[in-house]
Amino acid sequence: MKYLYTLIFFLLTMSTYSQSDLPYSEVPDYPEAYTAGTVAARMIDGLGFRYYWATDSLRELDLNYKPSVDARTCMETLEHIYGMSTMILNATKSAVNQEDSTELNFNEIRKKTLFNLKEASDILKNSDDLDNMTIKYEGKSGLREYPFWHHLNGPIADCLWHVGQIVSFRRSSGNPIYNKVSFFNGKLRK
Repeated sequence: MKYLYTLIFFLLTMSTYSQSDLPYSEVPDYPEAYTAGTVAARMIDGLGFRYYWATDSLRELDLNYKPSVDARTCMETLEHIYGMSTMILNATKSAVNQEDSTELNFNEIRKKTLFNLKEASDILKNSDDLDNMTIKYEGKSGLREYPFWHHLNGPIADCLWHVGQIVSFRRSSGNPIYNKVSFFNGKLRK
């Protein structure tokens, strides 16, 4: 019966959207020129590609997996990555980050995270004005802003770190990542 529920969950997951509707099944072609914006966008594209394949075909068992009592579950880690993808996108739009308590399911989180990364990348590819793409927080002590540099060692690096955790978690729960993924080339091996 447990396997039947897993199969039903998987089929519902796959029927909710087509894989081709989501960005980052491949890393997009690289720009012709190196600029601050295109390099930052390429980092996000690499993150998007890794996230796409790390989250492809996750089962309920995978989403509930956590390596220890004190660790986050895979799903909690995905929620954290989603929050950071929103932070990355907000900076490219000069928007202030705010708490979001909206409950989302796995499919919604995956889709929104991928589209947040894609939109941020597209904005960066068309702008080199990284000085104005600050991380902004509005809190009790007022508005705090951090320069774009903090994206590199903050949310972008943190997302990459956590995507690696997702890959490790799914391997530990018996569902390794698809073995035809070439992270170096940003495509599937033939």
